[in-house]
Amino acid sequence: MDTFLTVIMAVALAIFFVRRYLTKLNKNDHLARQMAERVTFDAEPPKGLHPHIDATYCIGCATCTAVCPEGDVLAMLGGKAVIANGQKCIGHGLCAQACPVGAITMIMAAPSMGADMPYLTPEYETTIENLFIVGELGGLALIRNAINQGRDCIDIITKRLRGKPRAGPASGIYDVLIVGAGPAGITASLRAIENKLTYITIERDEVGGTVAKFPRQKVVTTTPLEFPMYGKLKKTELSKEHLLAFFDMVLNRVEFNVCADASVDDIRKGPDGIFTVMTATQRYRARAVVLAIGRSGTPRKLGVKGEHLPKVMYRLIEADHYRNQRILVVGGGDSAVEAAMGLAQQTGNQVKLSYRRSEFIRIKERNAQRMRECMRTGKVEVIFDSIPLEFRPDRVLLAVGETLQILPNDFVWIFAGGTPPYEFLRKIGVGFGMRDLTIEAGNDIRRSQEVHSTPS
Repeated sequence: MDTFLTVIMAVALAIFFVRRYLTKLNKNDHLARQMAERVTFDAEPPKGLHPHIDATYCIGCATCTAVCPEGDVLAMLGGKAVIANGQKCIGHGLCAQACPVGAITMIMAAPSMGADMPYLTPEYETTIENLFIVGELGGLALIRNAINQGRDCIDIITKRLRGKPRAGPASGIYDVLIVGAGPAGITASLRAIENKLTYITIERDEVGGTVAKFPRQKVVTTTPLEFPMYGKLKKTELSKEHLLAFFDMVLNRVEFNVCADASVDDIRKGPDGIFTVMTATQRYRARAVVLAIGRSGTPRKLGVKGEHLPKVMYRLIEADHYRNQRILVVGGGDSAVEAAMGLAQQTGNQVKLSYRRSEFIRIKERNAQRMRECMRTGKVEVIFDSIPLEFRPDRVLLAVGETLQILPNDFVWIFAGGTPPYEFLRKIGVGFGMRDLTIEAGNDIRRSQEVHSTPS
């Protein structure tokens, strides 16, 4: 009798836990379907790096869903990993690194989506031989990717120059000219020094590039970084200030050959294979050119009446300079959300955020959590499904659905992205279209066909 009761209890417990597991699995499947139906690649296909999941090899361990810093990009559906919220993916690649059976490959967008992006080979080379593009301009987000590409690109150039006749510095011909002194440009410069190449770096603004324009205390990277002339920076989280200070510390150790406050107007390649790079006041000659200029270009304007007013701005660096103000932030990306939250922390500010969609779909998970708390506590009022109609000196007119709202206002910040420097690229002859990149976890670059081996 005791044995029979023990068996009954064991069976009951087994049924309880199996039922609980299946209920949880069904719930997760339902949530995954909802997310996939709400936001899919079909609605707005990716233009950059994103995961491709081979369901044949996926074992349903859910490791990839747990490691993604952006939250709900991946989900489990029917015991397999699926892309549920692809628009939030910015190409970390941690899912591919964590997959124990190699079922996830980080790939670039489909060729049809690459039509408005510069063509790049797996060696970061454009349609012009020895003219390279690294960093975000080539379609890859993340400072980590920019740093890796800047370093690897110089290694490629060094290999190409090896064994070829090279005139000395007195000839006025550099081995490589680097345009841009952001993370990719700085790393490329350091690698050029390390590889004993003659080089010059040209930056139109300040050293640090886009990073220098980020708001104060913005977290800019969350993974260890490998720098030439230094080694591995092992900190797992870096703010804007810490990263800029690190750049400054490393660059002060070497003779950083930079020409600041100079904008490149044109690049021409001569029949001898030497590039002539022109600024407003100088001409430089180089055997290879690396463009590390980012994608942001000039801030994109909305074309709204009153946008020329002094109170309308496109970049926020010092949020603590604004207090007791009525503020409107326009946009729904990380920059807009971070600006709104930063301004909301200042004394007396009344902050509203206008976003044309009905919900945030692309922001980082940590920003989503912070914004939900700001909305809950009333620090930020988010007006979804809204479009600015007119900016006036003391107010803003918003179209909210079918209604018109008039908001008292002192300052407006617009975060609608930037206009990429594609016209410049076309001017110098860079071709656009299908890219030939497939990027594995760990930033290994190889040809687009990935051959899977059967997992053991």
